[in-house]
Amino acid sequence: MNKLIEYYQQLAQKEKVERDRKKLARRRNYMPLAFSDKYGLGTRLQRPRAGTSISTLAGLSLKEGEDQKEIKIEPAQAVDEVEPLPEDYYTRPVNLTEVTTLQQRLLQPDFQPVCASQLYPRHKHLLIKRSLRCRKCEHNLSKPEFNPTSIKFKIQLVAVNYIPEVRIMSIPNLRYMKESQVLLTLTNPVENLTHVTLLECEEGDPDNINSTAKVVVPPKELVLAGKDAAAEYDELAEPQDFQDDPDIIAFRKANKVGIFIKVTPQREEGEVTVCFKMKHDFKNLAAPIRPIEESDQGTEVIWLTQHVELSLGPLLP
Repeated sequence: MNKLIEYYQQLAQKEKVERDRKKLARRRNYMPLAFSDKYGLGTRLQRPRAGTSISTLAGLSLKEGEDQKEIKIEPAQAVDEVEPLPEDYYTRPVNLTEVTTLQQRLLQPDFQPVCASQLYPRHKHLLIKRSLRCRKCEHNLSKPEFNPTSIKFKIQLVAVNYIPEVRIMSIPNLRYMKESQVLLTLTNPVENLTHVTLLECEEGDPDNINSTAKVVVPPKELVLAGKDAAAEYDELAEPQDFQDDPDIIAFRKANKVGIFIKVTPQREEGEVTVCFKMKHDFKNLAAPIRPIEESDQGTEVIWLTQHVELSLGPLLP
């Protein structure tokens, strides 16, 4: 094995010398010949080159001060006699999780471990993120950063930064054909007020394929306060009065609100899954490409509808 390593080291050194020769042969003197002869620089430029000729690169070896010897590798030969197997090889039980696969053994040809406990960590190259641009506006959606101290501002164009977040806060004991009340939270990710309306899925909706329970959502429109990073640290800030209905709104804190929905499982066993639609407004606050005179007056409000699917866990008997 050591002989093989030395052979491949020598081969790599030869390839490196060949690359250096090609690089040196490509170098050109960018100083004009007439300019060098006029000022007598021709002989001065040629003197140092005589000591660094291309022939000096041929004398490079693996180790300085040693003569380069050509290593010959004898081809492997098949033998008739092999090492005998242990006596308990056919009788001891085999645990497949402790035995390495053929691919794992070939990835480490110097050891070829038989058991998983004999595996060694492999060298892995550095992995970085690839930059990704939007196909329409060509903005950077994700860009790798090599130095964490010089992170530049990126335009936030990910949908998670604009769509209200729905989370499950508490789940009661769900039973077949019995109505239960589930507490959800809605979080506003943007800095302006967001109006949200929850709608039940219509019959024949292609997205409503995994629902196993009937859901009753609040009939009124919900208003979410804007996101304010300093609001939770400001104790003197006056809370906004939204005139919430206690039968619908459980609590309200900054840009988060807790709401009640009613769920009635329709299957006797399995997971309970509910589906509904969430309709919310969206305001594009980015700077317009056209001048203000040509653009529309005011910020256009767009209403978006998202399909929400929640898994509430298993059904109790």
